[in-house]
Amino acid sequence: MMVETTDVDVPIEISHDAIDRIEYDPTDLVGMVTSLNSRITTLQMQNSEFQARLLEAMTLNKELHSQLLALNKHIEDSTKPPLFLASVLEVNGDEALIRQHGNNQEWLIERGEHAPEVGARVAVNSDLQIIRTLPMSLDERALVMEMCEDPGIEYDAIGGLAEQVQDVRETVELPLTSPELFESVGVEPPRGVLLYGEPGTGKTLLAKAVAHHASATFIKMSGSELVHKYIGEGASLVRDVFQLAREKAPTILFVDEIDAVGARRTHDGTVGSGEVNRTMTQILTELDGFGDRGNVRVMAATNRIDLLDPALLRPGRFDRLIEIPPPDADGRMQILLIHTKAMSLADDVDLIVLTAETEGATGADLKILATEAGMNAVRDRRHIVSMDDFTHALDKLMVEDEREPHGMFV
Repeated sequence: MMVETTDVDVPIEISHDAIDRIEYDPTDLVGMVTSLNSRITTLQMQNSEFQARLLEAMTLNKELHSQLLALNKHIEDSTKPPLFLASVLEVNGDEALIRQHGNNQEWLIERGEHAPEVGARVAVNSDLQIIRTLPMSLDERALVMEMCEDPGIEYDAIGGLAEQVQDVRETVELPLTSPELFESVGVEPPRGVLLYGEPGTGKTLLAKAVAHHASATFIKMSGSELVHKYIGEGASLVRDVFQLAREKAPTILFVDEIDAVGARRTHDGTVGSGEVNRTMTQILTELDGFGDRGNVRVMAATNRIDLLDPALLRPGRFDRLIEIPPPDADGRMQILLIHTKAMSLADDVDLIVLTAETEGATGADLKILATEAGMNAVRDRRHIVSMDDFTHALDKLMVEDEREPHGMFV
């Protein structure tokens, strides 16, 4: 803030005696000028101090004015009548049927200038006038499931699953990128795909590749995240997740380990069993209920398809069931080539031999094999990975695999 300054006029009174002395004594004139200069300097310092005080007072006045506005706003909000929350049930012309939350009373009112749609949440006053339309309330746990970072997985990074990749792309990606193809043929595109197979075969990796290539919002959740302690919480979270998917459409919703909540419905009399069943029922309703799911494609993955409820597997919910099997010899070769592409390999490394010796291994097993072989070279401070490193890594993994009840290496 700039403060304008003015020059200070200092009145100077000189007596006749002083003039007479000046005429005869030049030394007194020099002293008088020095005194006047000192006085002017003092006045200038006082002027600067007053300007600083003025600036400080103006700053304080601005802060107090802001506080006054905030207090007036608080007083205004405190004296306003409260607003009530309601949901719009029906809309007919200029009228709307609303249900007030809390007492569940229904009222027929005028839509007013806000003109909300069916299903909207609105705030009404005591005269039942719509003051404003409120955004839909979503669980924060549903909001954080949206994948914002690109996983960066290309389809080329998936080895041995060319047929399965093609099926997934036709089922999930193609309806989002080229819907006109289905319209021209006159068929409704598949709405859901279930990936099933042994652990480590590439189900989640395939979902990451879809998230990278599809021009759509990608929402990922785990079946275990839908199992909660309190009654109704899991079903509420399912509703919020699908509501978020509809708002962000086009959307791909991926449910990993769906068997955690989608197993066959039984009831052993416990509250926990009933809660899982309620969550499962809500999933079935969202997948294929009376409501429109919109442009939302659902992907799910499971290791135990035999445990899933038959209602979950019927067409209309998951139109395509795609098995992700362990890779065959050609697939294992492709996977080894993918994971060793960036490695510095010695001339004696024979991937054909490794492919033959890893029968029954999954893609995850082969990735660990390549990583462990590289670690052997790192331990010895070498820059080249030899065939002995792969042999040592394979022996180590087979020993660890024998301790597991269901080993992958056979």
